[in-house]
Amino acid sequence: MSSDLQGRKTIIYLFLRFAGIHQQRTMSIFNTSFFSGMAKVGKNVNFVTRDFDPRPSQTRHLVGVIDEGTSTISFSIYTTPEFKEIASHQLSIAMISVKPGWYEQDAMVIINKIYRCVEIAVEMLPSLGYKTEDLVTIGVTNQRETTVMWDAITGKPLYNAIVWNDIRTSTTVDQILANIPGRNLNHFKDKCGLPISPYFPALKIRWLIDNVPAVQKAFKEKRCKAGTIDSWIIWNLTKGGLHITDVTNASRTLLMDIVTLQWDCTLLKAFSIGPDMLPEIRSSSEIYGIVTDERTSLLGIKISGILGNQQASLLGQMCIKPGQAKNSYRSGCFLLCNTGHIPVISRHGLLTTVAYQLGPNNPATYALEGAVAVAGHALEWLEDQVRILPRAEDAEKYASTVPTTGDVYFVPALTGLYAPYWRKYARGLIIGLTQFTNKYHIVRAALESVCFQTRDILEIMYKESEQKINRLHADGQLSKNNLLMQLQADTVGIPVLRSQLFDCTRFGVAMCAAQAHGIDLCRFDPDRKAYSNVFYDTFMPTSTEEERKHRYGKWKRAVEPCVRDYESCTQTAKTETKTSAVILALVFIENRLAQCCDNTFVSQHFLAIPTVLRSRMLGPASSYCISTCGSDCCFSNCFTKTITIVVGFHDAFHVKQ
Repeated sequence: MSSDLQGRKTIIYLFLRFAGIHQQRTMSIFNTSFFSGMAKVGKNVNFVTRDFDPRPSQTRHLVGVIDEGTSTISFSIYTTPEFKEIASHQLSIAMISVKPGWYEQDAMVIINKIYRCVEIAVEMLPSLGYKTEDLVTIGVTNQRETTVMWDAITGKPLYNAIVWNDIRTSTTVDQILANIPGRNLNHFKDKCGLPISPYFPALKIRWLIDNVPAVQKAFKEKRCKAGTIDSWIIWNLTKGGLHITDVTNASRTLLMDIVTLQWDCTLLKAFSIGPDMLPEIRSSSEIYGIVTDERTSLLGIKISGILGNQQASLLGQMCIKPGQAKNSYRSGCFLLCNTGHIPVISRHGLLTTVAYQLGPNNPATYALEGAVAVAGHALEWLEDQVRILPRAEDAEKYASTVPTTGDVYFVPALTGLYAPYWRKYARGLIIGLTQFTNKYHIVRAALESVCFQTRDILEIMYKESEQKINRLHADGQLSKNNLLMQLQADTVGIPVLRSQLFDCTRFGVAMCAAQAHGIDLCRFDPDRKAYSNVFYDTFMPTSTEEERKHRYGKWKRAVEPCVRDYESCTQTAKTETKTSAVILALVFIENRLAQCCDNTFVSQHFLAIPTVLRSRMLGPASSYCISTCGSDCCFSNCFTKTITIVVGFHDAFHVKQ
């Protein structure tokens, strides 16, 4: 190689490194045969570097995070390497429910609100002493499984986004199962880590193709694109230049091979979905491209990180070793345990998912995941429906007024039970009531139910991963409840470490975006023996093993009647003893629970119960006007040394004015 060419090579190498391009990409340029021609023509260098919009060296590097959740959208800007939030804006996103169990969101509203959040946050920078140019890269974290289909030519959505918890595809599930031996829901689990379920995008895409004329037309004309919310966001940021997703979101579709990390032909064929409409699968941390949409002040900024929200939380909690687990406490709970570089296929109702892949040349890290359907939502139910709690935020104060639950157990199966039971028709119950039970015991039992359900999942994770879980990391809004965190430690018998960030999702994706840009947000601090930027409040267990075993055993016995098949309950006649249980429940509500309200609470409200019991209301119940709340309520009772009333609750069970 001539000295002149060698000199040009050195200059170009330094220039590319100066621009912050990942070293592997830089070196790959010099290993190609076209380098000689590129070195001779200066404009080719500009072409290579323009894709990544190098920023001036005197800038202070800021990282932006788009966080698109189920109910809120935000854009936040952080300093590096301190990870200090300096600007942020958040907007709510409305849910559209056209039928029971159908949940949609306007995909264009999502984009518009993201852009609005970006503009407001970026406008704050000058007053804080920063320039727009200081923002060098962004990451995207999103609600998983929510699915969008759009026209590749116009870029417009062909239908509303179908949200992850939408269950309209139950009939589509039946159609798929008709072609599967034994109608086995876990038929594809060894390949993709997931059961066949309405939650996952494969079913949503299939439903859209089968039922929406605009989608059908675009599908036939091969101009239909599909993806999860991250794909939709990046498509818009790049004006259709990039149709990509990352391995964490792809692992939630029912279409990706969990080992090869690519769309699987067998799965695509099973759901009759063509690969052309799907995004390219990329790692969670790499420079994908730059923002090209002139409508946003992010124009020219790199996009370098993508993570599904729960995986982002796992990484943000620094659960980077096998056996490290986190639980996000919100309306429900999402518990993930790092299982290392080998996927563990669950046989007990947990999901196998990709936790993250930090760069295209690094191996993927996997996790087992379990979900608790009702956590904070149980407190909201006690507030809004049963009305024994003024505000859900008061749960800690109420529960702290009593030292125990008085042997009351609350199984909050308001929308069925998730892992490890998977009983969608399960109905909730409160068991162990006595004449001394009051509203404070019920509230404390609701908090304990979150802890017991978490232990249910941890027990399975420990068994299947064969990894000892020595501590549990916690985040989410509900984790601010100190009593809940202490009860959790006492229930599982290991320390609970609550992140002081409360929501580690943004930190997790910011790490991915920053790493791809060459910024390290997670340096190890030898003095603290912990990673920088991550601080915890630690709750140590105070219970004995015998106490934990005794109380957990009672919880398991309380769950037993709840996991039975309740589908046929409303189709069979109820016995007179069940009528007695309802009457006793009314007396109990009047004498104990209604004390939190005014004196006319019971007489002015209706108690919703099944129609089949209306004609049997006698004695104390005769003064109540009874109405029907739905066909899937059921009541049962049992009598021990003290009266125990088991009431079949569901999300619509409430009292009405």
